[in-house]
Amino acid sequence: MRMKNWLDKRCDLTPNRIALIGAGEQLTFGELRLRARQTAGRLAALGAGKSDRVALLCRNGLHVPELVHAIHYLGAVLVPLNTRLTPRELEYQLQDAACVCLIYDEAYRAQVEAIQEQLPQLRCVRTDELQSVGSSGVPLQAEIETEDLHTIMYTSGTTGNPKGVLLSYDNHWSSAVGSVLNLGFTEHDRWLAAVPLFHISGLSILMRSVIYGMTVVIHERFDPAAANRAIQEQGVTIVSVVSNMLARMLDELNGKRYPDTFRCMLLGGGPAPRPLLEACRDQGIPVFQTYGMTETSSQIVTLPPEFSLTKLGSAGKPLFLSELRVMKDGTAAPPYIEGEIEVRGANVTRGYLNRPDATAKAIRDGWLATGDIGYVDEEGFLYVLDRRNDLIISGGENVYPAEIEAVLLSHPAVAEAGVIGMEDDTWGQVPVAFITLRGGVVQPKEEEVLAFCRERLARYKVPSRVYVVEALPRNASNKLLRRELSKLIPTGEE
Repeated sequence: MRMKNWLDKRCDLTPNRIALIGAGEQLTFGELRLRARQTAGRLAALGAGKSDRVALLCRNGLHVPELVHAIHYLGAVLVPLNTRLTPRELEYQLQDAACVCLIYDEAYRAQVEAIQEQLPQLRCVRTDELQSVGSSGVPLQAEIETEDLHTIMYTSGTTGNPKGVLLSYDNHWSSAVGSVLNLGFTEHDRWLAAVPLFHISGLSILMRSVIYGMTVVIHERFDPAAANRAIQEQGVTIVSVVSNMLARMLDELNGKRYPDTFRCMLLGGGPAPRPLLEACRDQGIPVFQTYGMTETSSQIVTLPPEFSLTKLGSAGKPLFLSELRVMKDGTAAPPYIEGEIEVRGANVTRGYLNRPDATAKAIRDGWLATGDIGYVDEEGFLYVLDRRNDLIISGGENVYPAEIEAVLLSHPAVAEAGVIGMEDDTWGQVPVAFITLRGGVVQPKEEEVLAFCRERLARYKVPSRVYVVEALPRNASNKLLRRELSKLIPTGEE
């Protein structure tokens, strides 16, 4: 199906509506269009054209959506890069995607210089230098083919090299449509993007902005006080967060309440601790859990607003154009039986770049095997338990780290918690916990924390050890990196 370029169409409809706010600047959709088209000409002068891959290594800022739309005015493909990766990791992605050029911020000069030593043929240009590049004056793409490739976004990967997820225009369009049919939209909505724009959670906000005609407030990095001010003083009505971000915002709020105009705290990134959800309920904060991944162009399951309290802890039901099922031993599981979550729909990727085997393994008969474990209740609401790879099997029993972490987080002294399985001669695996403490509290003894867990968990779920650490490893979106927790065990105790 062919459609008019999204930004052009948006400017036909609401050119003077504010599109972006950030760092003391704001742009209307008309101004964004002008900048994006000018930048497209400069990218063309660097050699980027139809179907070429253009990589971005950029911090959050108003220049990112300008670059994103410029890339698509050329019919090129966006390859957003994680700014926290090492040069070697970035080199792999740039080569795997066959990128023709890399646009980067000055802050990442050292990484790019190291990359250029290994990839001397790659054209690398700083964002501040791009303004001085002469425009080629090439014709810009006035229409899009919805099946065309829009983005190649690399998954973090727990083992081996990350995979490049192929996302089409139709994937992004279907994700935006499914979201708005669930959450609704008014011309007064403002969505705060404090998550990285190089992740699907952030990029999807930019796609919704131009499709809906919605203002996006962009923060360079997440700061709980700044996020709360955006809600209280800048008219932000929707925020995308993960549990750690929400907990920090709640602490900083310190008992104050958000204005009635704030209508959605969209909570993703994995199972949320029930104590956090209950605290938000008591504070009058409208939290809507959601479930999604890069392969689903962001959310694919989200809790409808009217069930935010009665289905506390559920990620909700599949959005329009999407389906889910829970599979156990090759068949669909009945309600309340745990199994692997599988999804399909118009927002689901066609597969992985250069990885036909991985594509065939993950996608069967149109269903994407997510690698996540969960169940549905008798009404079809999904409850996500954990990543399959994080599952702990202790004495033949399934133990979900997220369940233990939720209990630990309900302890008054605990600020953050992470749980992994460690090998054990008797049980095969046993859970081990890592916690950080709230400011100003007396450090509890390990036995005190374990006794707290024994009162609330079955015996086989109680951690064998609890380590107090300074910080837990997290990625750029503040998601807990459980695979890194074992490195926090003191030397000699491994």
